[in-house]
Amino acid sequence: MESEQLLESWLVDALKSLGGRGTIVEVCRAVWANHEPDLRVAGDLFYTWQYEIRWAATNLRNAGTLRSADRSPKGVWELTSRADPI
Repeated sequence: MESEQLLESWLVDALKSLGGRGTIVEVCRAVWANHEPDLRVAGDLFYTWQYEIRWAATNLRNAGTLRSADRSPKGVWELTSRADPI
């Protein structure tokens, strides 16, 4: 799985574990808690994942999986009803 798809999957999983919404910091903390070993062996992704996860969020917004930025509070990511059930 490519890093982009991997981060999208981890982001959705993190939001599900947070009840469907969370701040960027909460989501990154959840991703780190669940995938630290994976990130440590992921080469350059280890150094870029917190930047790239923001692009993953943009992709998920465009796909309708995350609520658009103008419909969520600033700095909060929220799953939509189009996401898999929590």
